[in-house]
Amino acid sequence: MELRGKKHCVVIIDMLNDFIGEKAALRCENGEKIVPKIKELVDFAHDQNIQVVFIQEAHRKNDRDFRVRPVHAIKGTWGSEFIPELQPDESKGDYVVQKRRHSAFSYTDFDLFLREEEIDTVVLTGVWTNVCVRSTASDALYHGYNVICISDGTAYQDDSMHASGIRDIDLFGDILTTEQYKEAAKKKFSHDEQVV
Repeated sequence: MELRGKKHCVVIIDMLNDFIGEKAALRCENGEKIVPKIKELVDFAHDQNIQVVFIQEAHRKNDRDFRVRPVHAIKGTWGSEFIPELQPDESKGDYVVQKRRHSAFSYTDFDLFLREEEIDTVVLTGVWTNVCVRSTASDALYHGYNVICISDGTAYQDDSMHASGIRDIDLFGDILTTEQYKEAAKKKFSHDEQVV
């Protein structure tokens, strides 16, 4: 497969303590299974000089989001921190975007950052497939970006809802496994073309 876009950004959505692990307030059990694939993709992106952005849910204490979902990922708490296996690396140019709504584009500087870096394609990973990942994918399309979703690097609580989210994103984006993306990206990009 030939990848669309000239400059890509690997996006890690909400791989936080309050979503991943036995002590998580809003645990996505399947999220624990995708950690190795996301780590593999982050390492690949760093090697290929592809931008990496970590999306961090960081709610205020009395956020309206808690009217419909349990309290989770309050800014400045352990629950809002990235899991130990997936930590942003500023020395490699990783960027962090904090959000309070499902989409990484909603009331954040994500779009501004992508435009400043002249990125035209987002490669989405993380949790939850049919909530935050799907919302970010939709908004990416609305903002004029190409969308790639990594099927084995995204997760929902159950497989059927994960599949539903993937089907939705497949209507307007490309669905690839980690290995498929890496193979296609190696063909498309040289070290000189993807400068962070």
